[in-house]
Amino acid sequence: MENTAHLLNEIDKKLMILLRDGRTLIGYLRSVDQFANLVLHRAIERIHVGTQYGDMERGVFIIRGENVVLLGEIDREKEEQLNSKLTQVSVEEILDAQRREIESKQEKNAILRQRLKQRGINNNPLLEDNE
Repeated sequence: MENTAHLLNEIDKKLMILLRDGRTLIGYLRSVDQFANLVLHRAIERIHVGTQYGDMERGVFIIRGENVVLLGEIDREKEEQLNSKLTQVSVEEILDAQRREIESKQEKNAILRQRLKQRGINNNPLLEDNE
């Protein structure tokens, strides 16, 4: 409980949380338990692609503690400065950009896998984990 007790200081603060699957959530921490399970209120999922971002409203979001990679309070001044350097786009646009980015990475990995196979190197686990 000692480690999660520090999270009690973050109650009612606006936090950014990076999940193990790569998603980024932003919202107000409302509750935490001894397993570091979190409840976010007014949560959004922020998707970044290049210098663009889009926000998907998620409402109340419950996060299992073991899925949290990084958590921190959002500094409002720095958030405004950063947002001035990024372009907000619609959810549809950012999801389309994200899909294109993933497809591009998969194509590059397929080409790399093919080149490695031609050189006699098969089953590279690093390439398979990225897909």
